[in-house]
Amino acid sequence: TKLRGKNEKVFYFTLENPSILEAVNAHPERIFQFIPHSPQPILEGASKQRIFLLLDEIQYLDDPTNFLKFIYDEYEGNVKVIATGSSAFYIDRKFTDSLAGRKRIFHLYPLSFEEFLSFKDQEALNQEVQLLQEQASYQSLKFPILEQYFFEYLTYGGYPAVVLEGNKEEKRFLLSELKDAYVRRDIAESGVEKEGKFYLLLQLLADQIGNLVNKNELSKTVQIDAKTVDQYIYILQKCYHIELIRPFYRNVQKELIKMPKCFFNDLGLRNAFLNRFMPISERLDKGALLENYFFLRFRERYSMEQIKFWRTSDQKEIDFIIEEQFNVGRAVEIKWNSKQFKTKKYEKFTDNYPDFQLEALAAAHFWKF
Repeated sequence: TKLRGKNEKVFYFTLENPSILEAVNAHPERIFQFIPHSPQPILEGASKQRIFLLLDEIQYLDDPTNFLKFIYDEYEGNVKVIATGSSAFYIDRKFTDSLAGRKRIFHLYPLSFEEFLSFKDQEALNQEVQLLQEQASYQSLKFPILEQYFFEYLTYGGYPAVVLEGNKEEKRFLLSELKDAYVRRDIAESGVEKEGKFYLLLQLLADQIGNLVNKNELSKTVQIDAKTVDQYIYILQKCYHIELIRPFYRNVQKELIKMPKCFFNDLGLRNAFLNRFMPISERLDKGALLENYFFLRFRERYSMEQIKFWRTSDQKEIDFIIEEQFNVGRAVEIKWNSKQFKTKKYEKFTDNYPDFQLEALAAAHFWKF
């Protein structure tokens, strides 16, 4: 829409269409025959006119690497390709070349909270969020309404179709459909043999967001070996269900071998795996949901390598360590109620890492970052 608003020529195709797929598999240039009144000067390279090709499900091509290289090399000044795919496993298998210098990769996650508000046609509330972020003393009269939307986001997440659906029962139905479709796809594409065990592991991780991923305990509970647990967790990461963050140590070897923490990329889908949709006020896991929510906000601003946590052998812990520079950053503890935060509890960390600013984020701070 934005490109067309700038009078750019944009054409969308899905490679789920068998006739398009067959033609493009025969030769990359045959994509142009599906453009209405396809401008011959583009094919001849004689025009500076630019077109955008939006190709969905690029992984269905026999050789997507060859297609993208050919179009880039032949029509670099004229044709821009935006290719999307929903299957990380097929993409890895089909792409035989890094396409270095020819591509930029974007990971499309579910909607952020601000995007969620935009989809709800609540731009005025987005402006309130911006004012809260920019003016430390600002008191929003619309805060109770914002908070209700925030609780909805914690419950139903950020998948666009779910966000746009107004009926709560329909939201749950859509999430259930997504859950079943994704798990079936993940199992089929990754070659999982023990489907029940895979799903049980997924539910256990959903129930343990923000906790350490103890692979030995998971292995005993699910009754599969630790190697299979590793494989299933890799699949869940590859399918963009979960993310793992590493512990913060100055000893890199310890950092790499200590247990990570697990978070979900969408809270609605996480809740669907557990069939938990009760109001936030009644939930025992609201603290875990809040921690996962702030992880998602941190990920918008920082790379995954910068987001860690701190935990000692005597169970002292800080939820997030954001390393903005080497040995400098922020230490963030998540509490549903800020009154639960006691700075004295974290003296061991602040004494050892004085260049990390310690702060607490509570449910009332959902607009921060």
